[in-house]
Amino acid sequence: MSDSNTTDFTNPSIFILLGIPGLEAAHIWISIPFCAMYTIAVLGNFTILFIINRDPSLHGPMFYFLCMLAVTDLVTSTSTLPKMLSIFWFNSREINFSACLTQMYFIHCFSAMESGILVAMAFDRYVAICHPLRHSTILTNSVVAKIGLAVVLRSGILALPYPFLARQWPYCRTNIIPHFCCGHIAVVKLACADISISSYYGLFNLLSVIGMDVFIIVMSYTLILRAIFRLPTKDARLKTFGTCISHLCAIFALYIPDFFNSFTQRFGQNIPVHFRILFASVYLLVPPVLHPIIYGVRTKQIRGRLIQLFFL
Repeated sequence: MSDSNTTDFTNPSIFILLGIPGLEAAHIWISIPFCAMYTIAVLGNFTILFIINRDPSLHGPMFYFLCMLAVTDLVTSTSTLPKMLSIFWFNSREINFSACLTQMYFIHCFSAMESGILVAMAFDRYVAICHPLRHSTILTNSVVAKIGLAVVLRSGILALPYPFLARQWPYCRTNIIPHFCCGHIAVVKLACADISISSYYGLFNLLSVIGMDVFIIVMSYTLILRAIFRLPTKDARLKTFGTCISHLCAIFALYIPDFFNSFTQRFGQNIPVHFRILFASVYLLVPPVLHPIIYGVRTKQIRGRLIQLFFL
């Protein structure tokens, strides 16, 4: 294995991922909860897909969006965790530059896609609560498919500049990435050039994607809450709001780790490196783990099918 970190090379074909710098001695122990969480994410999301696919009564807009979220969670976690575990278990730190750029694209593309799907689910909740009689006519299968396509295209196009920008920079300082994956900022920081364009684009993407998505979700729930408070009885208000709990939990599971990860990456220079990388791992792994648990526990239809599947 080549651990070269000298300055006598240009654009290395191989990068070295360190995992979690400063905690190398504990990599084996750290891998245990991460492996368990990855297993839960994979099994949980495949179970959601299996149940929805098998039950025709679940073939509706909310569950179609949930399937999209499950697929996104599977790709997001699988694009990073297997390599992370190979570093922890086998000290397999090398990654080809092209593979590194591919991983970078998948991380940013599917993270943005996850956010877009949550916006689509917020729109579904808005229509279901504010226009219940028109829900089936507004959110037809073709409309759901178009929304899904729009989410995929937006995420795919906006993530394309990340690997292209990273490829254009000269790398002559080191080929060692102090991280467990090829995040955009982690890679371009190694360039011996002015990377302002990459930094500005990352900030633009954060504001235009996450910022816009959060704004739309907040507006949707403002209208939803206004409709709920107009209901005549407390029981009706609680029952209607209860249909939004799963979605709200999914939102918090994604955006709270995302906020802390973005904050520590950009403004946490005084925070130890291993803490920043642990924040990044939480951002990438916690949502795929929590989403199937949230929807499995909180959604009555899926909870019922789970009980039938495993206990009857």
